[in-house]
Amino acid sequence: MNTFGNIFKLTSFGESHGQAVGGVIDGCPPGIELDTGFIQNELDRRRPGQSSITTLRKEEDKVSFLSGVFEGKTTGTPIAFTVTNKDQNSSDYDNLKDVYRPSHADYTFEQKYGVRDYRGGGRSSARETIARVVAGAIAKLILKKLSIKIVAYTSQVGSIALDNDYSKYDFLQIEETPVRCPDGEKAKEMIQLIEEVKADGDTIGGVVTCIVKGVPVGLGEPVFSKLHAALGAAMLSINAAKGFEYGQGFNVDIRGSEANDIFYNDNGVIKTQTNNSGGIQGGISNGQDIYFRVAFKPVSTILKQQMTVDKKGVETTIEAKGRHDPCVLPRAVPIVEAMAALTILDYYLLSQTTVLL
Repeated sequence: MNTFGNIFKLTSFGESHGQAVGGVIDGCPPGIELDTGFIQNELDRRRPGQSSITTLRKEEDKVSFLSGVFEGKTTGTPIAFTVTNKDQNSSDYDNLKDVYRPSHADYTFEQKYGVRDYRGGGRSSARETIARVVAGAIAKLILKKLSIKIVAYTSQVGSIALDNDYSKYDFLQIEETPVRCPDGEKAKEMIQLIEEVKADGDTIGGVVTCIVKGVPVGLGEPVFSKLHAALGAAMLSINAAKGFEYGQGFNVDIRGSEANDIFYNDNGVIKTQTNNSGGIQGGISNGQDIYFRVAFKPVSTILKQQMTVDKKGVETTIEAKGRHDPCVLPRAVPIVEAMAALTILDYYLLSQTTVLL
């Protein structure tokens, strides 16, 4: 299951310490101007080594397109691309080949496939998300033509959290701090916490909030392919993602009379006075902003000694080496945006097919 999407499809390949990672995009409409500068910028937002609160692994993450593009525009044929791995330190993982790291995919991968790539987690590594970001950037370029905009930001690190009301923040401030939080003061607190956790050889989790503006009414395919279900599946496929909430979600301490979104006529356009539904009702977009939150666990690789067992079930201790993120949130932001873009574009194209049928 390495392919995502129904019409706009991404098939990704590669491992953390292999020669390269990449993907093949099928179903991309022809004639889309491929802004390589924009695509590379999206990759730069995801790449390692961008600040003191991310992994120190140094990768340029330069994307090369192999097919599907002619004279700067998409041709409608499969778009193949690669990003070369250059700064792998595979020897950092030699002590891990016969043991199972706590809360990693080591045990489950080996039990399922009978073999595992212990170098950086192999296919289970977050380096696989490079393909998602490239494809998501292309999806964003297409969505821009449809006046659909996607933005995400770090809204919580540990116990330091922003208000849930995204409308209070200036999205232009998101990229002004390495933690990608639009609140300058909260960002400083988040960075300080991450640095303290890092100094202790530990990790910390948090929440990314994402907003999709300009979505037309009608996206979503009930009953088993509701739009929020698709977004949830997309987000939970991201490494370290542990929870998904859209609209008011888990805010269950309100009554129906408070939660209901009242309709009104705005000069011939039906709108809602509130948006507790998060832009989706009955699994179908209603034209309002779609907003959701994705919870990420603390990175499982910590620089502390832990108990575990080896392949034979013998108890042993393990102490990780290498370069790892103390918090995934800053680099998860562009990945969340990418998966949202892939989902929204795919469901837009599905809606056009439904109309034609």
